[in-house]
Order: sequence, then structure tokens, then C-alpha cells
Amino acid sequence: MPDDNALPTVSDLKTFGPGQPFTAVLLIRKATIKTASNGNPFISVEFGDRSGSFTANLWSDHPQYDVVASGAEGNAFQLEGRTDFYQGRFSPKLGALQQLDEAALEASGALAALVEVPPEDPVEMWREFESFIDFIKHDELRLTVRGVFEDIGDAFRTSPAATSMHHAYRHGLLEHTLHMARACKALLPLYREVDADLAMAGILVHDTGKVTEYEGALGAKRSRKGILQGHVVLGYAYVRKAGLKAKLDADRLERLEHIVLSHQGEPAWGAAVYAATPEAVFVSMIDNLDARMGMVQRALRTTPPTEKFSERLMGLNGALLTEPLPPAE
Repeated sequence: MPDDNALPTVSDLKTFGPGQPFTAVLLIRKATIKTASNGNPFISVEFGDRSGSFTANLWSDHPQYDVVASGAEGNAFQLEGRTDFYQGRFSPKLGALQQLDEAALEASGALAALVEVPPEDPVEMWREFESFIDFIKHDELRLTVRGVFEDIGDAFRTSPAATSMHHAYRHGLLEHTLHMARACKALLPLYREVDADLAMAGILVHDTGKVTEYEGALGAKRSRKGILQGHVVLGYAYVRKAGLKAKLDADRLERLEHIVLSHQGEPAWGAAVYAATPEAVFVSMIDNLDARMGMVQRALRTTPPTEKFSERLMGLNGALLTEPLPPAE
């Protein structure tokens, strides 16, 4: 149990027994309107803070239903509820909801507890990230990558990599891309057919469209451009603009653009085309690997130590065993 004077975190709530009343300050990360089997509408709401998240249903007769339905994603609420579990998953009954502004959050000291961040220091991550730009030996290719990051400014350092699936928190995009760059450097000696400069450049810029796709100071939601164009197209535009300015040769520019357009892997997942060069296949596979391992890493960080399995992870189609491996004898 937390201190009686402190509001519980998501991690705290998951340790409570069933039927226990609580008051907490949480972000609404995602709100999806659905229809029940009886035809009644409800909203599946993902609440979260820096310690974790959970999903609960808000039914159409709730007094705050219209407020949440009209665009509550990325906003903080004081939530009253009662703990409950459904099929082993924490899914509380929702009571009163009151939206809080950033000034109130700052004054109460709750803001720092709401915004989830990666375990690594973002300043050190950015310093290492810049070293991977210098890893690119081809001058115009390196200038193209630098041009993309000059164009998008500091937003890349703080942006999330998603709204819910993986690295969906402040600095998550930097963390995801840096982890991919580390994997790229480690794997390149195994795949001599892959051009090292082009692969690294593709990894560093592949998700840059997400700085425009997402918006929101507290929690990410998709912007107008994000909905109408998507980060693949937005990233392609950044890369093309920077490549032309750097006078990158037409063949390399086309191949770099192709990496951005194909890195999602499947059209159903958002790819404009299937990967059709060695570098594009390489980048797409590393992207998928780190996205899934990012889900694993977060589940290991946020699942209470009293639980052997995480909650169901949508991206992995099931729960994750989080119980530590016993030491070797």
C-alpha cells in the first residue's frame, strides 16, 4: 500500500485487492469507442502514468462519457473507482472523473509522476545517437540525415514512438531509434550484402514522420496530419527534402526513401510498399524486433513483482512471463 497521503500509482493499484475504492490522478492515453453485444456504446479507455497503464470500460450512462468521447486523449483526470479484475487483468469499475489542467498538475506535484520516460538518460541517448550519424561515411548521405534532424528540430528528442503499442512515452522515439542503431551496428558484419551507410541512414530517419504524426504535451494522440497522411508519408517528405538539398545522388535517395516507405513491413501495418532492397528488408526486420522487445522491456519494468505474468500485450497477442529466471546452480 502507498503512503496514505500520496495518491496511488498504476503500479500501486494493481497490488490492491478486489473491491477497494481509490482516487488517482492519471492520463487518458487512448480512448476507443466500441459497441457492446447488446448494441450499447462504450469507451475502452487506457489510463496510465509513468509506472504503467490499464484499460477500463466507460459506459454510455457515465456522466463524463461525452467528455471522454469528444477528445480526452492526452489529458489528465482525477479518477475515482473501485478495483476489479477481469480474466486476471486489472480492470476497475470507474466512478467520478474530473479533468485537470497542467497548472493544477504542476501545483500538486502530480505532473512528474504522470509522464512515463525510458530508463536511460535522454541527454546521453542523444549524444550516442549523434555518434551514429557520424558512423555514416558517405558525405551526402550523412548530410541528408543531418538535414532531416535540423528540419524537425528538438521534437525528435521528446516525441513518443507510438500512442500505445511500443515506446509510447516521452523520449520513446529517441530510445527506439537508438536501440535500432545499436542493433544495426552489431548485425551488419553478418550481412555483407547490406550497405552499412544506407542501412544506418535508413534506421536513423525511418520514423521521423512521427514528430508530426503525434501531438500532446502529456500523452500522445494523432494530429490532423498524422491521421490524413501518416508518419510513413511525412517521413518520406522530410527525407526527400533533405536529400535534394544535400545533392544526394538519385539512386541512393530513392533507396533511402524506399526504406522509409517500406519499414512498417506490411501494408496492413502502414507500409506504403513491401521492402524490396537488402537495406529495406534489414531495417524493417530490426524495426519489428525492437518494437516487440520494447513491449517486453516495458512489461518487465511495470508488472508488479507479485505477478508472474504481465497483462495481455496486444502487440504480442498474449501475456509475458515476467517472473525472473532462477539463478543457475
